[in-house]
Amino acid sequence: MSQGEAAGLGAPAETQPRAEPAAETAHLRPFALLGSELGTLFRRRRTIAMLVALAAVPVLIAIVVRITHAGSGGRGPAFLGSITDNGLFVGFTALVVCIPLFLPLTLGVVAGDTIAGEAGLGTLRYLLVAPAGRIRLLVVKYAGVVVFSLAATVVIVLAGIGIGALLFPIGPVTLLSGDTVDAGGFFVRTALMAGYVTISLLGLGAIGLFISTLTTVPVGAMAATVVLAGVSQILDQLPQLDWLHPWLFTHYWLGFGDLLRDPIVWDSYGQNAVLQLGYIVVFGCLAYGRFATKDILS
Repeated sequence: MSQGEAAGLGAPAETQPRAEPAAETAHLRPFALLGSELGTLFRRRRTIAMLVALAAVPVLIAIVVRITHAGSGGRGPAFLGSITDNGLFVGFTALVVCIPLFLPLTLGVVAGDTIAGEAGLGTLRYLLVAPAGRIRLLVVKYAGVVVFSLAATVVIVLAGIGIGALLFPIGPVTLLSGDTVDAGGFFVRTALMAGYVTISLLGLGAIGLFISTLTTVPVGAMAATVVLAGVSQILDQLPQLDWLHPWLFTHYWLGFGDLLRDPIVWDSYGQNAVLQLGYIVVFGCLAYGRFATKDILS
């Protein structure tokens, strides 16, 4: 066999292995993009500061109750009076305090910065040239919002459990229905409660993503998202708008009290999940409709 023939037969053997890594890279690219997004998000000092601030809420509640014995006064947020009897209620109380204001505030910052932040920095065009694709980029950005929602909720609950166990007695938990569960049953309900709060924030995250596609000023998108959360809660308190309440994305935010009954009442959980899914679909489509026609180069 001549050298030319040997070279001709050897060429495919040299080029064939190169095609497989390229295909594998294309297949893994969405996961690499998501990993990069999450890494960037949770390495930011702003994100770390917000998580630390959220963790400080249950710590402050527990310290104040411990020093002043305010839990026995019958005033304050739900479950506050139960903290002195059982430190496991610190996490529940902290969630009640955080979900109307602190969680929407931090989530609004993250969601409002998703697209507007990239556009403001001038990096959005490079992400699309990478290639990331507009649909894929929106999905990855929203996935980052979802992960942050879960992380923020878990941080509050874990900080509450930790400081509660440190400052107060721990024992069987008396539920709203009057039944008592052991620590294992409590932790199951705590996990369900964290999931409920995370789901509650998904509709607001979708709204923030849509608003973020409308501007190149991230601060404006953040502020608009937080304001809408406040407006929705105000409207939910007006009895003249009873017909509107079930459609507000904040309507079921405080419905996790049903998880403290035996047996668990799942109505609020299911209704909340369906409502948030509706907001995700509607504002996800609006975000794509805006982002797909947006001139990135202008």
